[in-house]
Amino acid sequence: MSGDEVLLDGANLTIEQVLAVAYGQPGNPAVRLTPVARERVTRAAQAVQDLLARGVVAYGITTGFGAFKDRVIASEQVEQLQYNILVSHAVGVGPVFDLPTTRAIMLIRANTLARGHSGVRPETLERLIDMLNYGIHPRIPSKGSLGASGDLAPLAHMALPMLGLGEVEWHGEVMPATVVLQRLGWQPLHLAAKEGLALTNGTAVMCALGVIETARAELLSATADIAGCLSLEALHGTPAAFDPRLHELRPFPRQIECAAHLRDLLAGSEFVRTNDPRHVQDAYTLRCIPQVHGAVRDAIAYARWVFSIELNAVTDNPLIFVDDDGSVEVISGGNFHGEPLAIALDYLGLAVAELGNIAERRLMRLTDEASNTHVLPAFLTHDGGLNSGFMIVQYTAAALATENKVLAHPASVDSIPTSANVEDHVSMGLTAGLKLRSILDNVAQILALELFAAAQGIDFRRQALGAAARLGRGTGPVYELIRQHIPFIAEDTLLHPYIITMSELVAKGKIVAAAQQGR
Repeated sequence: MSGDEVLLDGANLTIEQVLAVAYGQPGNPAVRLTPVARERVTRAAQAVQDLLARGVVAYGITTGFGAFKDRVIASEQVEQLQYNILVSHAVGVGPVFDLPTTRAIMLIRANTLARGHSGVRPETLERLIDMLNYGIHPRIPSKGSLGASGDLAPLAHMALPMLGLGEVEWHGEVMPATVVLQRLGWQPLHLAAKEGLALTNGTAVMCALGVIETARAELLSATADIAGCLSLEALHGTPAAFDPRLHELRPFPRQIECAAHLRDLLAGSEFVRTNDPRHVQDAYTLRCIPQVHGAVRDAIAYARWVFSIELNAVTDNPLIFVDDDGSVEVISGGNFHGEPLAIALDYLGLAVAELGNIAERRLMRLTDEASNTHVLPAFLTHDGGLNSGFMIVQYTAAALATENKVLAHPASVDSIPTSANVEDHVSMGLTAGLKLRSILDNVAQILALELFAAAQGIDFRRQALGAAARLGRGTGPVYELIRQHIPFIAEDTLLHPYIITMSELVAKGKIVAAAQQGR
């Protein structure tokens, strides 16, 4: 990023830049094509025209698509072919993507085309970039992609407005794309050879989901560490199992990092248990936080690695190679296949589901007086029986954790042949991404419920320890933040508004920010 700009050259886009554009305002940061990228794009587009002039048969340029790969198209019908691919492929269904995801899709596709191997003209690529900068957001249905040949249906919906087709959201209103083009004085594009295929054939949708959800997983991973520590303090647990000497003997780097983070969060706490020969170790959900949360960190790191590569990959087909001497070669391959992304998305979903599983079990211990050896009252309430307290809070967490067990079943192990069995193995990468998004939604809620209950438990512990008792360096500010928005629940009352508030604190990163301020 240069100042308030994101410069696209097809090779240097970062996850942070994608997030800045996805969640930023149109034009802030502004997206620009670098001069070098423009030169490469121009050269590849000219190469396509040269192939047409010489009558070379090339897939998707002078042939049909998929099972029609052997149907040669007359030169005078080449532009009609590119128009046809968009209108015939725009068959997505389901809810449309939110604006941040839509903006990420557009940016990633533009960056792929900027690499100069796809054969689109600069003016076509610039139109996609202009739509981003002007906040013209295509309405992209979220379902219909098999993850090979890329995300055909959703990307066709993304590209329709460039031709004055389909619907867009502009300045908060949904309207036909042609209306926006007329208001801006833009002419609908007429696609040249290869352009319709280049716009639709690639992994930009599942990649956008992967980038956004990986970043969200990083936030929830940090939140889970905090929630686990606050629960440990509420349950009078011991940090002995986080001793660095123990973790050096099983040297998974992110397990070691997690244990260090937990020690930092709990530093100075007077709520933890020390040197009690009658109670030397805690249940697994407290004792094994570094091992479980550390393994989740590994999955997140893997996903970040995969999507950092994919952001700057050329994923359409066929690809145009222009040598220094001007010779042109068109190579058909399978870079559109989403398998690397699908596996990463499934792996991340499975891992994050485990964050929810262990958090729900900690919440159970907070509410079950037998499990917490009567450190806390049953269901975190006075006058149990008259008051149900947090009984059903744990039910909700259990329901979400159970739903995640269904969602965590991998999509990438499934495949269904399409296009008359020519496209006979697909990745189901977008399905994996949509499942991951749902899992993360559920885990965010589970962690919010755990934090809600843990703060209640801390207040009961204060009654025994005294009001001056100190929480950990990281957990103390988090508890204070919670109490700024949510009171101690002295008797049964409507909890749902507090759950919404707690969920917002988690989703907006305020829990993590509070813990960092205290360290």
